[in-house]
Amino acid sequence: MINNTLAIGIQGIQDGMYGMENAARKIARAGVDGPQGSGGSGNSLIEPIIDLKLYERSVEASAQVVKAADETLGTLLDIMV
Repeated sequence: MINNTLAIGIQGIQDGMYGMENAARKIARAGVDGPQGSGGSGNSLIEPIIDLKLYERSVEASAQVVKAADETLGTLLDIMV
């Protein structure tokens, strides 16, 4: 059970980091391409910035899952010893 929880938390962190990297690339590309590369709209940055924040929160939540699983495992080990 704890191993599954740890695996889910770690997978969530990895997925979030991957999503953050993609969002950061989109933001960087929008700066290079300029308004012409985005169809003439200044809104090209809005979606990747929102995505970046969402992935950031996802990583934070997944880190809390890992922390809780680690603390639970530590408590179980203390009880068994």
